[in-house]
Amino acid sequence: MITQILDKIDSVMYYPILIIVMALAGIYFTILTKGVQIRLFPESVRLLKEPPEDKKNVSSLQAMLVSTASRVGTGNIIGVSTAICLGGPGACFWMWIMCIIGASSAFIESTLAQIYKRKDSNGESYGGPAYYIERALHAPKMATVFCLFLIATYAVGFNLLCSYNLQSTFEAYSFYDKSITPLVIGAVFAVLTGYCLLGGGKRIVKLTSLIVPVMGVAYVLISLIVIICNIKSVPHMFALIFEDAFNFKAIFGSVAGSCMVYGIKRGLYSNEAGVGSAPNASASAKVSHPAKQGLVQTLSVYIDTLLLCTATALMCLSSGVERSESVSGAAYVQNSISTVFGSIGPTFITIAMVLFAFTTLIGNLYYVDNALIFLNHKKRPSKNFMRIFHIVCALVVLIGAIIPMNAAWAMADITMGGMTLINLPSCMILGKVAIDALKDYEKQKSEGKNPVFTGKDIGLNEEELDYWK
Repeated sequence: MITQILDKIDSVMYYPILIIVMALAGIYFTILTKGVQIRLFPESVRLLKEPPEDKKNVSSLQAMLVSTASRVGTGNIIGVSTAICLGGPGACFWMWIMCIIGASSAFIESTLAQIYKRKDSNGESYGGPAYYIERALHAPKMATVFCLFLIATYAVGFNLLCSYNLQSTFEAYSFYDKSITPLVIGAVFAVLTGYCLLGGGKRIVKLTSLIVPVMGVAYVLISLIVIICNIKSVPHMFALIFEDAFNFKAIFGSVAGSCMVYGIKRGLYSNEAGVGSAPNASASAKVSHPAKQGLVQTLSVYIDTLLLCTATALMCLSSGVERSESVSGAAYVQNSISTVFGSIGPTFITIAMVLFAFTTLIGNLYYVDNALIFLNHKKRPSKNFMRIFHIVCALVVLIGAIIPMNAAWAMADITMGGMTLINLPSCMILGKVAIDALKDYEKQKSEGKNPVFTGKDIGLNEEELDYWK
């Protein structure tokens, strides 16, 4: 009964509410920024190489890797597989569309997070949607609700799903027993997660900066090998994707279960553009101009969807293996990779899932720490509270391994949807501030300068600012 209720809420929230809000926001920002996510793509790449002014500070690259660590996760494998098996091959096309449109939303939210970020006693910066909602919209109660949704999403919803997805990859092995194996895997993963949480924020940045690139590159290379080995199937595969994506009779016949809705839902879950998560990491970067971090964050969206999600989709579809509800999830991906690598394939997917799940959990809880600080009157909660909270987080990981698949996906979708429905409208109201910052950045670049920002440059009331005075 609970799963059915969650499914109904999930369906209504995404269609028509979230799809309309996300599409309108993405198109609105794309038009107003003149396609910043495409037009300034080379500049975004260049900014990744820019070192921080002080080696002790978080660079643009490190902040981007933390947000990518949370974006890049089990959704890149399991989420894409589920979308294709339940929605159809056309889900890939709608993921691509929402990625390109959504990258403009990622620029706006991360630029706003930089503009309204705060400075702590050590001179380090922090912030996120809660801070620009509180400072710029003067809506502290809404900021509090956003933080509660963020905690529900990243400490509960996403981590339940992450744990479920991880244990599901072990179904391919002979030792898997539905009554025992999920519990054992959940317990081991919960203990490892709890242990790693003792490292703190700086350790998270360093750890993810090492794991994410290696993990991503290895996965893409393996996917490419599978695609090349099935190269004869590629033309038919793309024909299938576009034919299904534009089969509007089928889409409007059952919208909630269509390739369009599944593509948009799983694309949003994976790249999180406009959700309000990445700005929490963006605010920590030490840059000379807020637009720099906004531009860098568009790359994170592309890496997640256009690179990793697409790698999964094309690998699976080119392999020609059966896709159905019964194999949705890890099984479809493992069956696909087995066509080339045999029994080694599922093992690689399991290893990739362990790494993806680990970086997702660590990145998620980095965001949660930021929300807890906001709720605690901008102060870090006591060590005793954090110990208890981290124990609860570890228990969530344990529970996630043993709950039904539908419940795990619905819970993650609903809590994430709540965040998005607060963050995107807030970004639309405050969008002019970010766009003015972009214009200021481009003006200084055209003059041959390394852009430097202060609030008065774009007419902001400096009393609302803490960092850029």
